[in-house]
Amino acid sequence: MPESLAEFRLPIRVYVEDTDAGGIVFYANYLKYMERARTELMRSLGFDKPALFDDMQFVVSQVSLKYHSPAILDDQISVTAVLSKASRVTFEMTQHVFRGDELLVEGWVKVACINSTSKRPQGMPKPMFNALTENFNQQA
Repeated sequence: MPESLAEFRLPIRVYVEDTDAGGIVFYANYLKYMERARTELMRSLGFDKPALFDDMQFVVSQVSLKYHSPAILDDQISVTAVLSKASRVTFEMTQHVFRGDELLVEGWVKVACINSTSKRPQGMPKPMFNALTENFNQQA
């Protein structure tokens, strides 16, 4: 899949700790890989300081994965993240895991912004929302 301007891509190496008894990546680890890609995306936009998240946090509210082919020990894979929909309270991303050009896993995740104390929905700070949506050419 060609990389677009609105696509974030994170390279990851598969280690022994990532695999199951059959020698393939344990299915739940793809969720970890996708979380890392979303975290690194936010870091690339300048939001990497824990202090920024004192009053708010992101939580996954929905997720869906479709597995096509397994990754194995020592594979070099890449995980993509593309913003597909956003509001100040939630955003949705389409994510893929590739080995070279081969699609291994496709996923969709909905992330909510909540208040760290009350755990209730809260709008993300406007500068963060703007950086996220402008990077992906989204309209609020």
